[in-house]
Amino acid sequence: MEPLVGVLALQGDFLDHEAALHAVGLRTRQVRAAADLCLLDGLVLPGGESTTMLTLLDVEGLWAPLGDALRSGMPVFATCAGMILLAEQVENPRQRSYGLLPITVVRNGYGRQLHSGTFALTSSVLPNGTTGTFIRAPRITAVGPGVEVLARRGDDAVLVQKGPLRAACFHPELQEGHPVVDRFAAAVRASCSARRSAQERAS
Repeated sequence: MEPLVGVLALQGDFLDHEAALHAVGLRTRQVRAAADLCLLDGLVLPGGESTTMLTLLDVEGLWAPLGDALRSGMPVFATCAGMILLAEQVENPRQRSYGLLPITVVRNGYGRQLHSGTFALTSSVLPNGTTGTFIRAPRITAVGPGVEVLARRGDDAVLVQKGPLRAACFHPELQEGHPVVDRFAAAVRASCSARRSAQERAS
């Protein structure tokens, strides 16, 4: 059976993430309550509006359970507003976050809707010609210890990773067959395989 990835589904473009994950053969579950976090192999925090997400996480009693899941070691992928939730520091304005990814992000750091679009990325791990779709995107202004920069837009880091946590300023789920989605799917499958092997050795 294919791995099961939870997609936070309180607000934002969670349906696009589900479609992108289905396209690479993964199963998904919409996460709206704490019980939805059980027995997941990966977790996605989608784009949307981060302050609205914060409010809904409190209303649904999900703030602490989601934090526990994010700290569990399973592969996590966050885009746009999801990246803001993971960031260590958020500016414009300052707001609460999980603080698990040592980066500083500025909300709407690339401007408003007028400045949204698709831009070329440079990367040592993605194919030449890879692009990213930026929509009212946050901007990473500082990268802390242990964070690997996987892709840039100009001089700016726009795709970062620390351990099982991955985050993008842009929306790979909006582009068919985007290699960032492929990389996340591969990480989820590798994590599942390693866990199964460990369980077999212990039995």
